[in-house]
Amino acid sequence: MATLAAVAFAALLVAVLSSGEIKGLLMSLITSALNFG
Repeated sequence: MATLAAVAFAALLVAVLSSGEIKGLLMSLITSALNFG
């Protein structure tokens, strides 16, 4: 459940901060977080 909430929050951030650099950074963080979980 916590992972789902984190992914939803990250997706919201990606939508708000739609800059290419920021999106790439967030996606990298999300990927590493999911792999860790």
